[in-house]
Parts: sequence; C-alpha cells; structure tokens
Amino acid sequence: MLYNYLKIAIRNLTKNAGYSFINIVGLSIGLTCVILIFLWVADEMSYNTHFANRENIHQVYVRDFNGGDFSAFNSVPLPTYQELKTRDARIKNVCVSDWGGGYLLANGETRVRKQGMFASEEFLQIFQFEFVKGDARTALADASHIVLTESAAKSLFGDAEPMGQTLQVDNGKEYKVAAILRDLPTTCSFDFELLLPWKQLQTTDWIKRNETQWDNYSFQVFVELQPGQNEGPVNAAIQNILTEKGQTDVKREFFLHPLTKWHLYSQFENGQPTGGRIDYVNGFSVLALFILIIACINFMNLATARSERRAREVGIRKSVGSRRSEIIFQFLGESILIAAVSAVIALVLAELALPFYNELTGKALRIEYQSPLFWALACGTVILTGVFAGSYPAFYLSSFQVARVLKGVVQAGKSVTRPRQALVVVQFVIAVGLIVGTIVIAKQIEHVQARQLGYNQKNLISVWLNDETRKNYNALKTDLESSGLAESVAKSNSPITEVFSNNYLDWPGKPVDKKVVFITIATEYDYTKTLGAKVLEGRDFSPDFPSDSSAILVNQAAAEIMNLQETVGTEVTLWDSKRTIVGVIDNVVMRSPYEEPKPMFVIFNTGWASSITIRIKDSNDMKAVMAGVEAVFKKHAPTNPFEFEFVDEQFAKKYRSIQLIGNLANLFSALAIVITGLGLLGLAAFTAEQRTKEIGIRKVMGASVSGIVLLISKEFTWLVLIAFAIAAPLSWWGFNKFLMSYDYRIEFPLWALALAGCTALAFALFIVGTQAWKAATANPVKSLRSE
Repeated sequence: MLYNYLKIAIRNLTKNAGYSFINIVGLSIGLTCVILIFLWVADEMSYNTHFANRENIHQVYVRDFNGGDFSAFNSVPLPTYQELKTRDARIKNVCVSDWGGGYLLANGETRVRKQGMFASEEFLQIFQFEFVKGDARTALADASHIVLTESAAKSLFGDAEPMGQTLQVDNGKEYKVAAILRDLPTTCSFDFELLLPWKQLQTTDWIKRNETQWDNYSFQVFVELQPGQNEGPVNAAIQNILTEKGQTDVKREFFLHPLTKWHLYSQFENGQPTGGRIDYVNGFSVLALFILIIACINFMNLATARSERRAREVGIRKSVGSRRSEIIFQFLGESILIAAVSAVIALVLAELALPFYNELTGKALRIEYQSPLFWALACGTVILTGVFAGSYPAFYLSSFQVARVLKGVVQAGKSVTRPRQALVVVQFVIAVGLIVGTIVIAKQIEHVQARQLGYNQKNLISVWLNDETRKNYNALKTDLESSGLAESVAKSNSPITEVFSNNYLDWPGKPVDKKVVFITIATEYDYTKTLGAKVLEGRDFSPDFPSDSSAILVNQAAAEIMNLQETVGTEVTLWDSKRTIVGVIDNVVMRSPYEEPKPMFVIFNTGWASSITIRIKDSNDMKAVMAGVEAVFKKHAPTNPFEFEFVDEQFAKKYRSIQLIGNLANLFSALAIVITGLGLLGLAAFTAEQRTKEIGIRKVMGASVSGIVLLISKEFTWLVLIAFAIAAPLSWWGFNKFLMSYDYRIEFPLWALALAGCTALAFALFIVGTQAWKAATANPVKSLRSE
C-alpha cells in the first residue's frame, strides 16, 4: 500500500510539474530561511553552555535606587569577595577579577600583545575551562604563575614546550607558565588569552587600599552556588550587605545575575533583567515561523484550488472501498514527501549560502550533520511542515461524496474559496508587516548613524597607554605636535568610545535624596581641543591657571540637571573635596549611540589615564603620516608594538548589532515576500485557467483586455486591502514597541504603513495582472471550440 501511495504521489508531482515546482521552490526557500535562522538562534542560545556547572554560576550585580528608578551594574567593591565567602552556606565558591586589558608578553625577542585579566585562584575552579595542561587548583595559586591559551602559547613559544617556561609581562615581572587552556569558544562571555594571579595584583597599593573600602565599585565578583540551589534565597541573604557596611548615603543592594542569562539578558529595567539579545532571538524565531507559515499556505491554497482535478480519483478510491482515513493518510504522505524533497534542496541551498551568511553575521556557523539532535529536529520539522501544509487539503479532499463526484458535481463554492482567501490575507498581513519592519529598522539605523556626536571623529586615533608611553607621555606629545604629525594630543582615563568610571557629584541646591550618576573623565590639557568638542560656556583647562588641579568641566546634560543660575564659577563637591566649574562643554556621545546624553564631568588629573587620543594631521598620504606617528612611538616606547585604532572605526562597532538585525531582517523579509509571490503566482495562474471559458465568452461578447484584467485582479485587490487593514495597526503597535527599546529613536513613520500597503498591492497586482493579461490575450477560439 505504501508503495502505491508513493507511486501515486510521484505521478501527481510529475503530472502537475508547474504547480509542484512552485510548491517545492516555495517550501525549499522557506526551509532554507528556517535553517539559517535556526543556526543563528542556536548559536546565540549556546553562549556559555560549555560550562558543565553553568546553572550554579552567577555574577554579583548592584541594584541602585536612583531618582525613583532602579538601575543595575556589575562593578562591586573589592571587600565583596571576602564577605561572600562566609556570608551564606549556599555559596560554594567565590572569585574576583579585574576588567582585563592588553598586556605585552615577551619571550626573548618574541613580543606579542594579548588580552588578559587578573583573577583569583578560585576563578578556574568556578569556570571549568578545558585544560590542555596544568591543574585548575594550582594554576593561579602562586603570584608568579601565568595561564595561557593554546594560541597565545603558540605565538610565544612556537612548537616548544611552554609549561614551566618564563616570560615577561609589560617589561616588568617574570611569570612561569603554569597551565595551558584550550582556546575559548566564540560562544564564551569571556574573551582573554592569558590569566594573571590575583595574588600578584594584591601587592599593589591600589588593591591594598581597596580591600576594606566599600565605596569603590571597580571589581567583578562571581559566585558558584551549591548544586540544586537557586539565586532567590541567596539574593535575600546578600542584598543588604552594602547598608550593613555603612553605605547609607545611597540605596543599593546586591543581587545575583545567572551565567545562563549573561548574553541574552544584558539589559535591565528598574534593576531587573528584561531583555537584550533575547529580543532579537525571539523576533527571528517568530520570523522563521512566519516564513514557514507563508510557504505552507502556498501549498494549502494550490492543493485546494486544484481539488477538482483529483475529485474523481477520490471518488473512485472511495467507491472501491477506501476509507476516509486512508485517503487522508495518502494526501498527508504526499505533502510530507514534498516537504522532504524541499528539505533536501533547502540543505543544499543553506550550505551554498553559509559563506555569505557567516560573513553577514560575523559568526562561523555550520550544520552539525553528525548531531542526532540536528536529525531529530530536521525530521520533526519535515513531518510537522508536511502535516501542517497538507492537513487542510487532505481533510477537504477526503470529504468529497462519492455519488456527487462521479456524476461530475464538484463545485468550488464559498466554502472552499473563503478559506483560501483567508489564507492569502494571512500571507499578506505577514508581508505588509515585514515591509513595515524593514522600513522602520532602516530609518532607525539611518537616524542613529546621522546623530551628532558632539565631537569630530575625522583623523582621530586612540592608543592604549603602556608603561613606556605613560612614563614618556609629555615628550611623546611634544614630538607629535612639534613635528606636525598631530594637531593635538590628550590622554584620559578611558578612550572616547568607552566609559570606565561613574561617580556622584553634589552641588548647591541639590535635593538631599537626589542621586545622579555622572560619567567621569580624568584628563590633562587639550582634551576638548583634541576631540573637537565645543566649550559652550567658560573655558577649558589651561596651563595659565594653576588652580585647574581643583577645576571641573561639566557637559550640557549635567548643567541642565544641576539647573544652576550661573553654572560657571559654582563650587561643587566631589569625593569630599571642593571643585570649581570652569566650563560647560557640548554633550559628547561616548558609550552608546542609542542613549540620550548622560551627565558628565571632566576633572584635571595627571596620574589617572589609560588611553591617548591623537588628532593626526589631515593628509592625502595618510599611510606616510601614520608611519611618522609610529616612528615617534617607537622612539619613546621601543619595546612595545605600536597599535592604534581609528575612533570612527571603533565607534562603528557600536552599530553592528542593529546593522546585523537590519541586514538579516532585509534578507529574510525579501525571501518571505518572494515565497508569497510564488504562491500568488500559482493561485493567479490557476484562477485564470479556471476561468478560461468565461474569459473567452466575454471576449466574444466584446469585453476589452483591460476590462478582463481588471475583473480578475479585483478579487485579489480586495484581499490585499483587507490584509493591510489588519496589518497596519498590528505593525504600528509592534514596531512602536521595538523603537521604545532605544532612548534615542525615531518616531514611528506613519508613511511606512502607506508605503508598505502600496508596495504589497503593486506586487500582488503585478503578479496577478501578468497571469490575467496572459489569459485575456489568448485566442478565445481555443477555449470555446469544445462548447
């Protein structure tokens, strides 16, 4: 019986080659989109899953009550590390780390700069990275140890044995290689190539000062809970630690953020993790579902539209004893066969598309053919798609009555056409929504990229400070400016595209309960000059004013919050010391292009710096200019490689997330609309074919070609208009919600609804019109000669 079903299915596919082609191509494209989206979603969902104990690992966060709202951040005081070790029996282990940075590693003449971080010895016990050599319990237990990844060890020692070898870090202390880790997977939230022992950092004055200070939020602390414990009871046990330790001037509490949520839930609202990448994961999962629905609707519509062609087959099968269940099984089997063929084609298309797709997403995605889970999902998707696409046609075709069918009485009335029309409406509701989404995302990207940043990025480069450039900064600055290679040079505690410090500030008239967090920039002279930022009131720091060591600049956002009658000249309090505001500068967008301007102050501090910003001279030969800049750096920092980054390229990375979403949305929306068009093409062709004799009679009676085209197109026009009426409010609601996730955003463009509706209508009329034109221009003699 199964063999007969298969033979009938293949015969029907070949007999109706055109419609079979449309069904298979539509499903193939749909399944290709599902595969590609699934690969991206699976990669996003797989972050940190390589840690066997991931369910027990958390990071300590601070929930900060600020002006009526709660904010959250993951910088904590250093004493938190020791406090949590004995705070609650449900905490199994605790570790601390800094925020990492670049380190110069030297093995003889081999010098390379690698990203690394200082971490306490418990770090490798909590985070179970894969060890190539060494032991997690001892790797960071000694102040002279260093842990390298495989690739870092290879770049330093080549094929030689690295274990036990010594290397120099930042031209200073020598460390012994105590362990080699497998290179971190791309789906790891950490990104380091070396680990240094916290015991070594503990010898520095800065750490010694902070070991008992509860008001300096500069460290990362991670905890591992006992197996089976969740963070709820532990949160209750640790939330009031800051108050207990005397931090009563601000309302803050600790809470744990699970490792499993670090990547997907990175955005906080009122101190609670509410979203982040998970919003994109959910959005694209829904998009994949919509695309599959559109492809399945094509199958349903074409199958039911051609029901009359198979009515006699059903009638004869029933007359010789076939049960309805057997007929349903046959038709479902045919749709599953089509889904299976489409799936094979989709796998081929996905493999062909993967190189381009990986370049687009910045990932290294691949189909795991050896994974049982992949084949289980693939088979499940094929069966579900086949059953979903074939269910309505199967139940409809199997319901035909034998007597009526064999007498030739099979009429596709409203009971058949209405469901088909409803499915077309569903397709166009999705299509209109996708078009609106494409427009809204594109306009938001355009809006953000056109934003005034408050400074001039052109010819601006950023260089990290090292021990040599820190020591020789003044000479380096003088040489760069006097040689004409640089227009201006400044150093600061963070590069212009990052914020490394936030602090409170008190000013005259500030309400006692009002706590405002200010972005904190420490610098010397020429900071605003180098950036090209405008001084709106007052002046910049100047060597002509020795008192500038106690001066402060604020940005416009800060001035508006402080609401002083005379901003310049007002004394404010920072860290229990008085400072005088000498100038107000324009708002500078540093951290995120999607945020509203944050209040910021700039202080004069010669010792607090991590980055040099250089405005190089404008030149047609930028390569020669950069060679000259490198020569100056080599003169003053001969043992450190010269590494720099253009600020505009640095800042452009902040757009990557929304640009990726925009590119993926454009790609998959276009493919979804193509699938919709394929289905509409098949349905329009069948409609025209079904009305061939009617069209012939109308032509004989004098109807014009345009009149016939209009007649056939009218039905589909109404369907698109109904779809637009449904899609417009849904799109407005959905994409307004999407825009609300950005502080700096466009207003929802109502014209996008009109453009999407017109585009969908024009698209539908073009496809239907071509088929209608073909039918209307056919010779009526051919269609009427049998009458």
